[in-house]
Amino acid sequence: MYKETLVKDLNRLAGLESAAYSLARRMTGIGIAVVFLAIVWVAASVMTAGADNQAFIIAAGVVGGYMAINIGANDVANNVGPAVGARSLTLVGALIIAGIFESAGAIIAGGDVVKTISKDIIDASLISDARVFMWAMLSALLAAALWINFATYVNAPVSTTHAIVGAVMGAGVSAAGIAVVDWQVMAAIAASWVVSPLLGGAIAAVFLALIKSRIIYQPDKVAGARRWVPVLVALMAGVFSSYLVMKGLKNLWKAGPWTVAAVGVSVYAVTYAVVRPLIRRRAKGMENRNKSIRALFHLPLICAAALLSFAHGSNDVANAVGPLAAIVATATTHNITAAVGIPPWVMFIGAAGITMGLLLFGPRLIRIVGDQITRMNPMRAYCVALSAAITVIIASALGLPISSTHTAVGAVFGVGFLREYYTTRRTHIVHGRVMKAPTPPSDWERLPPTEKAKRRKLVRRQHLWTIIAAWLITVPLSAAFAAAIFLALRALLG
Repeated sequence: MYKETLVKDLNRLAGLESAAYSLARRMTGIGIAVVFLAIVWVAASVMTAGADNQAFIIAAGVVGGYMAINIGANDVANNVGPAVGARSLTLVGALIIAGIFESAGAIIAGGDVVKTISKDIIDASLISDARVFMWAMLSALLAAALWINFATYVNAPVSTTHAIVGAVMGAGVSAAGIAVVDWQVMAAIAASWVVSPLLGGAIAAVFLALIKSRIIYQPDKVAGARRWVPVLVALMAGVFSSYLVMKGLKNLWKAGPWTVAAVGVSVYAVTYAVVRPLIRRRAKGMENRNKSIRALFHLPLICAAALLSFAHGSNDVANAVGPLAAIVATATTHNITAAVGIPPWVMFIGAAGITMGLLLFGPRLIRIVGDQITRMNPMRAYCVALSAAITVIIASALGLPISSTHTAVGAVFGVGFLREYYTTRRTHIVHGRVMKAPTPPSDWERLPPTEKAKRRKLVRRQHLWTIIAAWLITVPLSAAFAAAIFLALRALLG
C-alpha cells in the first residue's frame, strides 16, 4: 500500500511538472511575440519618420504584425503537417523549411492579393473622409487578429482569409453603408472558397489514384516507381517555375503566357532528365513492397511542402498587410482612391510575423494536422501538398484570396475519401484491371453492416462538419466584430 501511494504521488508531481513546463513554454512564446511587436513599433517609427499620420501608421503596423503572428500560428501547419505526419520531415526541419519559403513567397509574390484585400473588396471612393477609411481598415485588421487569436487558443480551425475579408466588409459597411461593398468581387471570392477545397480534393485524389494504379497495384512496384516518380517531381518543378516567372519576376521581366508555358515545360524536361537516373539508381536492389516504395517519396514530399509554403506565403500575407498597405497609402497621400503602393517594410512585417507565429506557436498544430484527419504516409502526403500548392498558386495568380486552410484540408479529405472508396469496394488492381478482393474473414462477415461501414471510414467526419461550421461563423462574426470596433473607435476618438 505504501508503494502504491508513493507511485500515485509521484505521478501527480510528474503531471504538475509537465503542466508547469507547458505553461512556461507558452508564456515564453508570448513574451517573445511581445518583443517582436516592440521591434515592429520601432521599425515603423524609423521608416515613417516625418510622415503625416505617423502615429496612425505605427499603430497599424503593430496590429498588422500581431495579425501575421496569428496567421503563422493558425494556418502554416497545413503546409508542412502532412510531411511531418508521414515522417518525411522532423518538426524542426518542417519549421525551418516553412519559415524560409513562407517568407520568400510573401516578399517575392505577395503583391497582387494584397491589392485585392486592401481596395477591391469595398469601393473606397464612396468613403469621403480619408481618416474614416483608415479607421475602417484598422478596425478590420484588429477584429480579424483578435478573432483568429481566440480561435487558435481554443483550437478552432478557422480561415484567416475568411476573417479578414469579412472584417473589411463589416468595417466598410459601418463606415459608408452596404453600397460600399463590391458584391461582384465578394461573389468571386465566395465562389473561390467553395471551389478551392473541392478542386484541392479532386487534384489530390487524381494524383493518389495515379500512384495506386501505376505503382502500388502493379506486380512490379519498383518498375512503376522508376517510371512515375520522376514525372511527379518534374511536374512539381514545372508548375513552381512557371509561377515564379509569372509572379515573382514580373517587375524585372514581363513574360507572356506562351513564354511562361515554355519555361514550365523546359524546367519539367530538365528536372525529369536529372531526377530519372537518380531515382533509378536509388531503386536498384529495392524490395518489391510498399514500404520500400514510400522511401522514394520522402524528398519529393519535402519539395512539395516547400512549394506549398511558398504559395501560402504569397497568398496569405495579404491577410496581415493588405489593410496596412491601404492605411499607409492613404495616410501618406491623403487620397483614398490612390494606387496602393506596398513599401518593403510592410511586406517584411507580414513575412516576419508569419514566420514568428509559426516558430512560437505552430508545432502543436503541425502535429494535429499531420495526424488527426486521416492517416498519412509519404505518397498520400505528397498528393496533399502538391494538390494544395497547385490550387493556391492558381488562386494567387488570379488575385483571389482563397482559404489555404480549406484548400489543404480539402486535399486531405480527397485523399482520405479515395482510400475509403478503395476500402469499401475492397478491390485491387492488377495489370490495370479491377479484381475482386479475397473473401473477408468470418469475423468480418459476422459484423453488422453499420459496423462494417464505420470501420471503413478512414476520415474523421467531425472535421468536415467543423470546417463547414467555421465557414458559416467566421465571415459574419468577423464582420460584426469589425463594425463594432469601428463604431467604438469613432465614438471615442472622432
